[in-house]
Amino acid sequence: MNTQLISGKIKAPVRSALLFAASVLLLSSASFAAKSHTRLTQEQAKQIALKKETGTVQSGELEKEKGRWIYSFDIQTGSQIHEVNVDANTGAVVEDSVEDPAAEAREKAQEAKHAKVSPK
Repeated sequence: MNTQLISGKIKAPVRSALLFAASVLLLSSASFAAKSHTRLTQEQAKQIALKKETGTVQSGELEKEKGRWIYSFDIQTGSQIHEVNVDANTGAVVEDSVEDPAAEAREKAQEAKHAKVSPK
C-alpha cells in the first residue's frame, strides 16, 4: 500500500511539495506567455527607444498596458528622464513623455505596493 496516502489523503509534506511545484509551474508559464506574445526582444525595443531619445537607459521592463504588451524604458537625457514605451509587437513608439521627480516617485511607490500584494 502507498505510504503517501492515508485514508485517501495526501500527507502534509507531499501536499506542500505539490503545491510549491504547481506554483512554480504557473508563474513560469505566465512569464513564458508574456514573452511568447511579443515579436521584439527587449534589446531591439531598447534600440528603437534610444533612436527616439538619445541618452542613458536607467531601467527597462516588459509590461502589459492598456491591453497590449510594451517595453517601457526610462532614459536619462541631460537633466530629464523620458519614459519611452515601445509596442512589443510592432516596434512603434507609443509614448515619449518627460517624467518629473514627483511622478517618478508615485510610479515607484505604486509598483512597490503592487509587488507586495501580488506574489512573484
